[in-house]
Amino acid sequence: MKKMLVLSVAVMLLLSACAPNFGEEEELVQETDSDTKKKAIIPKYNISDQYYKMVLPFEAGQARGLVADNLNTRLDIDEFETGLMRIAQDTFSTEEYGFKEGQVLDAETIRSWLSRKKEGAALEEAKEKDKEFKNLGLNPPTSNAETAKAQSEESPIYLAHILEHNYFKRKNEETVEFGGVVLGLALNSVYYYNQEDGYPRQRPISDSEIRAEGEKIAAEVVKRVRAKKGMENIPIVIAMYKQAPKSSIVPGNFLTKAEVKPGQTNIGDWKNLNEEHHFFPSPEATKAYRDDASTFDRFKNEIDEFFPNYTGVIGKGFYKDGELQELKIEIPMQFYGKTEVIAFTQFVTGKIMEFFPDYLNIEVDIHSTGGPEALIVRKPNQEKPTVHIFE
Repeated sequence: MKKMLVLSVAVMLLLSACAPNFGEEEELVQETDSDTKKKAIIPKYNISDQYYKMVLPFEAGQARGLVADNLNTRLDIDEFETGLMRIAQDTFSTEEYGFKEGQVLDAETIRSWLSRKKEGAALEEAKEKDKEFKNLGLNPPTSNAETAKAQSEESPIYLAHILEHNYFKRKNEETVEFGGVVLGLALNSVYYYNQEDGYPRQRPISDSEIRAEGEKIAAEVVKRVRAKKGMENIPIVIAMYKQAPKSSIVPGNFLTKAEVKPGQTNIGDWKNLNEEHHFFPSPEATKAYRDDASTFDRFKNEIDEFFPNYTGVIGKGFYKDGELQELKIEIPMQFYGKTEVIAFTQFVTGKIMEFFPDYLNIEVDIHSTGGPEALIVRKPNQEKPTVHIFE
């Protein structure tokens, strides 16, 4: 493993009061719906205010691994999971709540909900094969035009995955209790299918169609979750995520969210989240956010002019309500020596300070064929970036 050499610009930050707290863990009791109690440990250490403390001992989610099977790309997997935690913070603060992976919905339940609803002969056949068959599929039934070999664009698969996160809060000095659940519905923006000729087809799904079908699915999901033991009076947050096409170089985005109050099954008003991801440089980013795209191009051109031995600069921007919130930049370079890496990193750091506003969350990854060479991180309103040179 490579050691890290920390440049002087990071020293004061690492010694400041904003450094993580390495205090002792706090041991409490967790109440369960079966009136039994078990030990719960709340770590004192938290790597960032952006993340929740994990309630220990660690319990893997009941549907562990399904998200990787059901989503198209690693980009979507990461954004779906971390974005759902970001959405949770509007209701369950990181200061008051701890996090656990989903314990209410198991893998078998989620698989059954992700399937197609069965009708007619298909339903009768399923009942003959399994006398205890429950018709729980939340995706639409197959159309009359579909056969064993051919599928139809008339009946797309809308729901790709259901992700559950659990949140615990302190009840008193000695006890924590289940305080809330957040549910993410990953919905397809493209339906991929095959026709009888064997060639793959695809059918785009509009945002309006995603929202309309997603709201129907969400209403049924909330109804079913509320009916589970111990969930009668737990606050529920549910959010719709639009999965990007398989060929996308950026992840999808959350479209909307809603809250369900304790004891209720009716979903309140849906709130638009207005989130976007854009790749720099790209025609799409230039069309959507010309000023930001121009700034990135000027930043890139400065590096082009002074350090020719690198292979390009790319960026991925996260937008919220039309404002750039986070920019992750990757710079691959040819390695000719450590002093050149240091000089290059210092130059890039200066350009980050020059071109990008201080309210922006920026991360710059400089790497070569040999691995990571440097990392530059600047948090919002941070006076100086934190910079690491890898040895």
